Amino acid sequence: MQIALDTYMFREVPLLDLPGLVADLGYEWIELSPREDFIPFFRHPRVDLATVRKFRSALDAAGVGVASTQFVQRWSGPGEDERKQAVRNVKRILEVTTELGVPVVQSEFNGRPELPEASEARFFDSLEELLPHFEEKGIELRLEPHPDDFVEDGYRAVDLVRGLDQPWIGFVYCTPHTYHQGGDGPGIIRYAGDLVRHVHVADSFDFRASSGLRYIVNPPGSTARIHQHLNIGEGEVDFDGIFSALGEVGFSGALCSSVFAWEEKAEESSRSMRQRIQEFVDRW
Repeated sequence: MQIALDTYMFREVPLLDLPGLVADLGYEWIELSPREDFIPFFRHPRVDLATVRKFRSALDAAGVGVASTQFVQRWSGPGEDERKQAVRNVKRILEVTTELGVPVVQSEFNGRPELPEASEARFFDSLEELLPHFEEKGIELRLEPHPDDFVEDGYRAVDLVRGLDQPWIGFVYCTPHTYHQGGDGPGIIRYAGDLVRHVHVADSFDFRASSGLRYIVNPPGSTARIHQHLNIGEGEVDFDGIFSALGEVGFSGALCSSVFAWEEKAEESSRSMRQRIQEFVDRW
């Protein structure tokens, strides 16, 4: 099992300094989330392979590995131009990931909730084009349903991953998205079984509480999706239930601290999360 740190709160730290910082924070693994000088959101990678090799050397020197690279691309549209560009970007992302020596990428379905059928069709178009590239490079893809995506419900997302029926495609459960996935984290994990390969760990409040008035968003009827990525214990997520379910299904993948709320105290937050995740692993 890997306990990793999503380094998004440290995205201003120079790339080659990142492994040393992560090691100092008590982690042996990095989840390399989007950053402007490597793989940015929605765009082509900004890094050359020479820099990737330097980064790999820095990782080796610090005794830190990369559990996964993460990308967010519009490979489910809504437009065909956006989809084609996303496919082109992902091909390069796979090259970068291979040079880095990492066998795992993770992403979101990234379509539009108001266009679920069209988004799903575009998603399958993209996977059909990319399938030989994943298989040639031996890279595993882990997929996460995200708030404001064409599939948000956790059970339905597991069904979609299962329907892809590829041994190299798995499911990401994101604890701060628990309430947008339907609220039943332990049940979704048990339903997914060995498809659960990756878990993002952070806390959040249940936006559905108080008759839907926990958060008041104007104008009324807004379709905004609201959630947080807080330290464990600062929200309402049932971590005992989630980790108990992970134990039941024999989870052995990556547990990733994914707190984004505390950039002003990012190091303190990261150290605390490392300790709390370990406590839950030891308990369950």
